[in-house]
Amino acid sequence: MDLPVNSFKRALVAGRQQIGFWNSMTSPTATEILAGSGFDWLIIDGEHAPNDVPGVLSQIHAMMENTTHPIVRIPVNDPIVFKRFLDIGTQTFLVPMVETVEQAQAAVAATRFPPHGIRGFAGAARASRYGRVANYHSRAHEELCILVQIETQQALDNIEAIAAVEGIDGLFVGPGDLSSDLGYLGDQGNPYIVELIERTLHRIVATGKPAGILTGDEALARRYMAAGSTFTAVGIDTGTLARSTEAIAKKFKA
Repeated sequence: MDLPVNSFKRALVAGRQQIGFWNSMTSPTATEILAGSGFDWLIIDGEHAPNDVPGVLSQIHAMMENTTHPIVRIPVNDPIVFKRFLDIGTQTFLVPMVETVEQAQAAVAATRFPPHGIRGFAGAARASRYGRVANYHSRAHEELCILVQIETQQALDNIEAIAAVEGIDGLFVGPGDLSSDLGYLGDQGNPYIVELIERTLHRIVATGKPAGILTGDEALARRYMAAGSTFTAVGIDTGTLARSTEAIAKKFKA
């Protein structure tokens, strides 16, 4: 059995726009529905949603009949957390709050076996298809994709250095935390923030690494894609469900 191919990573390298969606309801059924909707990728959120390792595995299982690629956002940049999600077969990670070169290097090291990193050895985990993938431990890094979130002024100051870290495959602008850190809490659409994000996307692209972002605002999504975002999340499951059901209730109760 061969190492599973990371189609998302290949698409980023080729510069093809990848349209994604945020998935935080922790339900395999909801994940299966979203995975069949035609998105290129889904975030399975472990930072701001109550997802644990078994729950994420169930959602990865729910996506297997579709071509939509699962990306797991881990709760924290920690080698033990990485190890557990790696062993269930996660190939693409979104790592929150990476502000320094050292933090980026730590994320990469957590996903590599010695001597190139500190990932713990497991002989028959799901990642290796229970020991059936030949040379898994020497080749696993080839199909891993590490995306780091730029969410603070400190991260902005270090973008070029973070992007230069070997093993970092893309930089994702987190507009909520970034705007909060800069004094614009809850005001992601402020013209200053929007223009800053556009400049930030240009900076990321100039490093040669792919840039990404999340926004549920269609006009902003298209602006950010024009500015260079090539893995773009265009909505969130909970928000979409809340607004659409509110509209239905209002229509019939009016």
